[in-house]
Amino acid sequence: MKEDMEECFLECIAEYKDDFYRLAFSYVKTQTDALDIIQESIQKALLHLNSIKKKEAIKSWFYKIVVRTSLDFLRKKKKVTLMDHETMGNLNTYTEDQYENIDLKEALERLPTKYKTVIILRYFEELSLQEISYIINRNLSTTKTRLYKALKLLRLDISEEDLHESK
Repeated sequence: MKEDMEECFLECIAEYKDDFYRLAFSYVKTQTDALDIIQESIQKALLHLNSIKKKEAIKSWFYKIVVRTSLDFLRKKKKVTLMDHETMGNLNTYTEDQYENIDLKEALERLPTKYKTVIILRYFEELSLQEISYIINRNLSTTKTRLYKALKLLRLDISEEDLHESK
């Protein structure tokens, strides 16, 4: 059973490696730091693989580890950043999810981490609200509230920018 779960975990890592990397990168902004976070997350996961009961939960469980490891990294570095469009241009692994809208990117950077996390997981990683709830360790209604609050803050932020530009 243990070998079976480990095999499923490794298959999950192989299949979703770009998604996990993109998530880590969205927090730390540098390729080196994102790779370090992925490596540390894999080590943590392998040590605690016996805590996972269902194979179907491996992906969400590992997303949770990547998010927590990223946040721990940021706390240590005391900086909160999001993807840098110029740096992303140098990476071959990303062709789809580059932030084309600079206003949106800047507005995301200004969001508090708890709101930025739900936006990234929902719209850039395309996870369900249930999966996000599990990852951020909150109930579904709290997750929905955070998502709607984050969207409202983004709308207000972008609207203010438009107002300032039109003056």
